[in-house]
Amino acid sequence: MLSRTAALLLPVFGHLRITADPASADPASADTADPAPDTADPAPDTADPAADTASDTADTVPTVAPGSIVAANHTSLADPVVVLAALHRLGARPVVLATAGLWRIPLLGTLLRHEGHIAVHRGTARAAESLDAAAEALAAGRVVLIYGEGGLPRRRDSGELPPGPFRSGLARLAQATGAPVVPLGQAGSRRLTSGGRAKQLAGLATAPVRRPGLHVHLGAPLHLPADTAEATARAHHAVTAAWTAASRHAASRDAAIHRTTAGPGPEATRP
Repeated sequence: MLSRTAALLLPVFGHLRITADPASADPASADTADPAPDTADPAPDTADPAADTASDTADTVPTVAPGSIVAANHTSLADPVVVLAALHRLGARPVVLATAGLWRIPLLGTLLRHEGHIAVHRGTARAAESLDAAAEALAAGRVVLIYGEGGLPRRRDSGELPPGPFRSGLARLAQATGAPVVPLGQAGSRRLTSGGRAKQLAGLATAPVRRPGLHVHLGAPLHLPADTAEATARAHHAVTAAWTAASRHAASRDAAIHRTTAGPGPEATRP
């Protein structure tokens, strides 16, 4: 229900576009190599820059195989809505690892428990329980969404930042289960919510008017090595590459929208 709700609500607040590395359309291509570079850019000059349509850099729509770990960058409180909406569009209904405090929010906590999402009790003896629950979900064929950074950046403006250092939980989960890791980079959610509470509320209130561009990019799936430090670094590199691609696509789209709304320049209108 949360994934469907995110998919229904997000178009009210912004334009979501999805791209992917070509190999992300083929789960069998998962390996331990560095993520393939994003070799194709969208064509904003010829496409409708305001279209809420999914596309990718290959000839086929990207997929997320059952039993995969989706590792995403974390920049804003709006991230889960953006990522869940994108994955819903691709046919995936993930189990999300999220801070246990969300389970104390009325109604939201009930939905999280009902749908089998996993509470992470950071800094307590129960922290490891979340990885055990995630491993069970993967074994059952569920997709698991995890934020490797384990928290939000302290930056208060709406600018984008590359992913911060990763905690070891992602690597340990991948090592324990052998599940492929799908790196996911998203850009634009800080234009929905960022900064202090007043600024975040103002951002949400004005988003239906501003309708900022939101971009999600999926990298090729990979299997992480056995060494935890190396695996953590590899995952961080892959998610950073996906975030870089998402940011570049988002900037290109913003430029296309600006050109569309600005109209022809003086040179174009001169007789």
